[in-house]
Amino acid sequence: MPSESATERIPSLDQFRGYTVAGMFLVNFIGPFHAVPAILKHHNTYCSYADTIMPQFLFAVGFAYRLTFLKRLGTGDSRGAYLRAIKRNLGLILLGFVIYHLDVVAKSWADLQALGVGGFLKSAFQRTLFQALVHIGATSLWVLPVIAKGAGARIAFAAGSAVLFHVLSESFYYEFAMRRPVIDGGPLGFLTWTVPLIAGTLACDAMKAPAGPKPIARLLRWGAGLMLLGYAISCLNLHAPPAGVNLGPKLAAGETVTGLCVEPPFVPPTRPVNIWTMSQRAGSVSYLVFGAGFSLTVFAAFVWACDVRGWRLAVFTTFGTNALAGYILHDLVSGALKPFAPRDAPLWYVLGAVALFLFLCWLFVRALERNKIFLRM
Repeated sequence: MPSESATERIPSLDQFRGYTVAGMFLVNFIGPFHAVPAILKHHNTYCSYADTIMPQFLFAVGFAYRLTFLKRLGTGDSRGAYLRAIKRNLGLILLGFVIYHLDVVAKSWADLQALGVGGFLKSAFQRTLFQALVHIGATSLWVLPVIAKGAGARIAFAAGSAVLFHVLSESFYYEFAMRRPVIDGGPLGFLTWTVPLIAGTLACDAMKAPAGPKPIARLLRWGAGLMLLGYAISCLNLHAPPAGVNLGPKLAAGETVTGLCVEPPFVPPTRPVNIWTMSQRAGSVSYLVFGAGFSLTVFAAFVWACDVRGWRLAVFTTFGTNALAGYILHDLVSGALKPFAPRDAPLWYVLGAVALFLFLCWLFVRALERNKIFLRM
């Protein structure tokens, strides 16, 4: 993942990234437990707290991507800057392939022969591969042509990517994505993950502007505007037919959808879901626009707390400066603990398991930090 050099560390970004890593640890571990509140789980029918985490990763990636790319361009080695970005993001995609694997398409040699090359390529790359690291790598490659451009070009690129994604979704992709189902937007998800990544580049510009007061008010205005826009887009749900998938509330016979607005984010829907609904699974435009705005707002809070007030949390520093290591390790720790944490465990037991899980994640990442071992791509 792109990261600023040790000499140019931005406390608010490190703390924001650390908070996001900690949030990822939490929601990924507790999701399966029955006793956990719904807002902390992924539902794919509305935006819960759990769904705010991944847009923040793309936001942080966009911030650091813009920062490091412009720094390398400043050395005069334009070709080297682009080649390094390409290699780094292809490396992330390759690492994602090793961690996530491809979809299982054949259980025997005969099955593989029957598929052929075309069948394999069509079937193996639909779901499992497209998770966080691959989305980050693919989205970063997609925005590479505009990462060094002005704000207008980047905003237009993000808007165009979102429109293209929606057009493709209307044509065929939404039904495919929800029926398959894909993960985090699936193979075309990079188009809408572009929105929070570009938002991160804009926050980088605001933070690196000539000396002056911290741009907290500006970040909050941008964040509020995008959150309102994302919610407004989601309200178009009322003017489109329900999705043809078995997901979310259903209308009774003869019932029609009424009202001016759908439920706000963090509130479960009472109406059928469709292409306009905020959904991390679908990678919907409404979700990523709202997620970008929420990321800007949370980051503004960290700018005030860390860059203005000088506050720090050591645990966020540990996680924020070694996010890739934490990401890889947390699945291993979770896999070691989950056999002893049944889904129907009572809340007190779940809380104990969560505390142990978070402690072990911190212990390993902290050990890497003490030994000055940082995973970079």
